[in-house]
Amino acid sequence: MFPATLSAVARAATPAIAALVAAGIEHEVVAYQHDPRNESFGDEAVAQLAADGIVAEQVLKTLVIALPKGLAVAVVPVPHKLSLKAAAAALGVPKAEMADPTAAQRSTGYVVGGISPLGQRKPLPTVVDTSALAFDKVLCSAGKRGLDVALCPEDLIRATSAVTADIAVTG
Repeated sequence: MFPATLSAVARAATPAIAALVAAGIEHEVVAYQHDPRNESFGDEAVAQLAADGIVAEQVLKTLVIALPKGLAVAVVPVPHKLSLKAAAAALGVPKAEMADPTAAQRSTGYVVGGISPLGQRKPLPTVVDTSALAFDKVLCSAGKRGLDVALCPEDLIRATSAVTADIAVTG
């Protein structure tokens, strides 16, 4: 079902993959061709993976948000936008805004476009949109541009100690 599964040697190529291996979570590493000039990372993944039968809503993007006292992660389907108000409510805070990209990179240890909800330098509170539970498998960044990991949404939620909530809005 998933394209370009990499060999076991490459499976621990990023901290995200190493975290899944260490936790014994079943997953598949999925590579796609990343164009370094492209800055619409999620859309690029969806476009390339759709040819292999992946539904756009199955591909999740990792967004780092700033809370009143620190950072957190919101995970939503690529075609949707994040409701900052809903994410804040799910995380039990009054407000949230998008984090500064430099702060996101420094905190997670990943570059923008390759930020994974898994294996972060400093694990952040995480909320995953409930729509992920509609699929047997979802894909999220494996910690490098052009590299995703496919896994059961329940495993993603468990591995990140995430809460789930309706945080995605269409449009």
